[in-house]
Amino acid sequence: MNDLLKYKDYFASVEYHAEDEIFYGKVLAITDLVSFEGASVKELKKAFKEAVEDYLEACQQLGKEPDKTYKGSFNVRIPAELHKEAALFAANKKVSLNDFIKSAIDFALSNKVALNKRMATNS
Repeated sequence: MNDLLKYKDYFASVEYHAEDEIFYGKVLAITDLVSFEGASVKELKKAFKEAVEDYLEACQQLGKEPDKTYKGSFNVRIPAELHKEAALFAANKKVSLNDFIKSAIDFALSNKVALNKRMATNS
């Protein structure tokens, strides 16, 4: 299962544990760990909404910002040959490697359907 739940601009991963016959998930893109579970999809969705509401209430009481802050920079580890190819491609186009990577991510996210198919065949 590869779907995300959404509630109030918050997203959560969803998984199913066959042995325990339970759905479970965790809220994504926040600094804290917030998880929830349910025996049915209806219960799971309800538990997710309650988890988000509880999290927002707790953050308000603590005077804490609930959303994860993204700095706009991150490390990516790739094979040396791929790094070299990307650097050469960027140089040939007269753009920085950083600008090339930004464009590549933007392109990938703009073409999610094709990317999902490609990633499914690679896994």
